[in-house]
Amino acid sequence: MRYILVFLAFFCSFASAMTLDELQAILTKNEVVRADFVQERQIKNIKTPLISKGKMLLSQDKGLWWQQTEPFKTTLILRENEMIQRMDGQEDQRITLENNPQMFQFNSLMRALVKADKAVLDNHFALEFSDKGQNQWELVLVPTTTPLDKIFSRIELSGSTVVDNVILIDKQGDSTKITFTNHQLTPSTLTPEETQYFD
Repeated sequence: MRYILVFLAFFCSFASAMTLDELQAILTKNEVVRADFVQERQIKNIKTPLISKGKMLLSQDKGLWWQQTEPFKTTLILRENEMIQRMDGQEDQRITLENNPQMFQFNSLMRALVKADKAVLDNHFALEFSDKGQNQWELVLVPTTTPLDKIFSRIELSGSTVVDNVILIDKQGDSTKITFTNHQLTPSTLTPEETQYFD
């Protein structure tokens, strides 16, 4: 289930006192976004968090490529109509509406989150967007539909000119924090090598 975390890689540039509608408009202008990530999974009653690291690539046209490099290598490719999980030496696992409707729903929802599609988010979450001043903002999402409301208590996003942190808190009291660094918005088109990531 942690793989839906890939939906939460936002990157944008905006002035203070913005609204959620303005955020959505800005996010859709970023054709390609690249970043490194560190994911920390804190499980209740376990002192040491589980840490994974990797890189992500978001293309408005192609979808989302998310590659974990530590502690082991695994790649997720999310397109409009499918999600592919790829591990070295194993056959690709394809998730579609037909073979896994629930996971496919998460895939669709992830795309709405990436674009901050308020119309879609309103159907699944209670939204609280706050301008914190000095180019800092926060978006809190409280699930209102099943199965999201059975899994998460809330999702918190915060950042400045980009999304810096995403925190997911589940119903068991466990949490996952993703920190994004080294954001790159240029070049604004995929390189030939990056295009192959989605093949």
